[in-house]
Amino acid sequence: MAHAHSVKRYRGLMDWITTVDHKKIAVLYLIAGGLFFGIGGIEAILIRIQLMKPMNDFVSAQVFNELITMHGTTMIFLGVMPIIFAIMNAVVPLQIGARDVAFPFVNALGFWTFLFGGLLLNLSWVMGGAPDAGWTAYTPLSSTQYSGTHGVDFYTIGLQIAGLGTLIGGINFLATIITMRAPGMSYMRMPMFTWTTFITSAIILFAFPAITVGLVLLTFDRVLGANFFDVANGGNPVLWQHIFWIFGHPEVYILILPAFGIISEVIPTFARKRLFGYSSMVFATILIAFLGFMVWAHHMFTTGLGTVANALFSISTMLIAVPTGIKIFNWLFTMWGGQIRFTAANLFAVGFVPTFVMGGVTGVMLASAPADFQFHDTYFVVAHFHYVIVGGLVLGLFAGLHYWWPKMFGRILSESLGKWTFWTFMIGFQLTFFVQHFLGLMGMQRRIVTYLPNQDFDLLNLVSSIGAFLMGVGVIIFLVNIVITTRKPMDAPNDPWEDGRTLEWTIPSPPPEYNFKQTPLVRGIDAYWKEKMAGNKEMTPAEPVGSIHMPSATPLPFVMSVGIFIAGLGLMFSKDKFQLEFMNMIFNNYIVVIIGLLITFGAMALRSLYDDHGWHIEPEDQDEKGART
Repeated sequence: MAHAHSVKRYRGLMDWITTVDHKKIAVLYLIAGGLFFGIGGIEAILIRIQLMKPMNDFVSAQVFNELITMHGTTMIFLGVMPIIFAIMNAVVPLQIGARDVAFPFVNALGFWTFLFGGLLLNLSWVMGGAPDAGWTAYTPLSSTQYSGTHGVDFYTIGLQIAGLGTLIGGINFLATIITMRAPGMSYMRMPMFTWTTFITSAIILFAFPAITVGLVLLTFDRVLGANFFDVANGGNPVLWQHIFWIFGHPEVYILILPAFGIISEVIPTFARKRLFGYSSMVFATILIAFLGFMVWAHHMFTTGLGTVANALFSISTMLIAVPTGIKIFNWLFTMWGGQIRFTAANLFAVGFVPTFVMGGVTGVMLASAPADFQFHDTYFVVAHFHYVIVGGLVLGLFAGLHYWWPKMFGRILSESLGKWTFWTFMIGFQLTFFVQHFLGLMGMQRRIVTYLPNQDFDLLNLVSSIGAFLMGVGVIIFLVNIVITTRKPMDAPNDPWEDGRTLEWTIPSPPPEYNFKQTPLVRGIDAYWKEKMAGNKEMTPAEPVGSIHMPSATPLPFVMSVGIFIAGLGLMFSKDKFQLEFMNMIFNNYIVVIIGLLITFGAMALRSLYDDHGWHIEPEDQDEKGART
């Protein structure tokens, strides 16, 4: 082996713990996201069992509060976010013709901090009670007066750690897309998924510091006795709502924009047409991101901000419908006259469009401040939110996973099982959430543990719960599809759909460790399609074959995240009284916090002081595809 430096190669579990390869980190994100998505789904099923009939006592009121808090928090922060990051990691470097992300070490650190933050949050179930103040953790409900257990502490500290991972992941993608595009790939030649990743990462950069500040202040209130949100001591509970929603509304676009990007890749591929109105799509996406920061108080129409504030936020909210409408029509015009193939991926993409429109229409209804006084805190809002996030984002993620699965794993998912997944999930989804609009209009409030009979709620709640079970069946079919596909040989071609338009379809499936043997030269939008139309079998290289530099695997990101996890636990229990005097000593004197921080800063120092130059893959080793993946 001709290498410039000695190569640190690990096997088995250590390979995954130490990897800095964006493709392996994508798989780690996918597994972690799948795990948390499953937990959140089970919580949702338990909620729907409780609400299946009036006066049900399947779970207690306290457990119900914990379930609705953890379901929302887990799904948004820990379920769908990592699956988005999985697809970004797997696809974006390939779409821009890069060999990795800008900062492979930071990429690994982002994953491990996210994972340990998520694990810390879910430990609350077995360590004295989960958070119970709703997924928005409104004060004073989340104060020690009303949430006396450590549940909300798990929420504040777990989300700070997980959010740190998301933030550094977003910064990494910004740096990657700005600096590592292949020669010839100008911004207006980037694939739409890369564009939405770029804009999503920018939103993360500006939105996540807001929630971090809020969580730090709430932690100070709860653990250190501060009073930022305590009215009796001069605090302001509405301040929490402002801080939360300044993050919370852009978060909706952090979730939905990548789905827009996926749909913009899948529909043109299976319509055999370039995306209609590419530049208008790009500018619509930028406009959505910009307006997304200007609408947060539409969640707060009932807090008494006054008519001027309500009117301004109402108008700005309705404005977002304009760039979103541009996207919808562009997707429809892309399909118009195309040679459409209804593969499983395309079924999810096409199903996304009307379902998301439905969520958008109810969003415009909620944007009217007087109407919102009626809709607020009813199941109408629950239905709207799930039409946007499940009918939008989750259908988009299913489309993306079916579409890029062969590129990630070298195996094509079963089309028949994929279609079964689509129909069971889609029908289950419509059954679950369509009727909730009417439940809300009839006055059923959200976050109630049960309801009296003979209010016309009984039948609709039963239908909703049956739909939830059907969605669960759809997810199980998808998991079965993965298991069956994993047993097949890795025989997917470079371009399994035969109509791939972008650079990721020019290299083997799955890609070799170095992605591109030679950096490609991009000669237009839809770079691969352009070469195909010119009669070329592959991309024109922009460089000769040469030695490829690779970053070294390292356990330091994992160790740093373990340290942060220990410090978080130590801070949470720093005021508790234990039966063992030793436990009192190490927790009450912040010794556990100091140990955790020492581990983290020690790993940082090692990273700073030891200069690892990585290693090289020489030209004679670059065709050993099987050994490299």
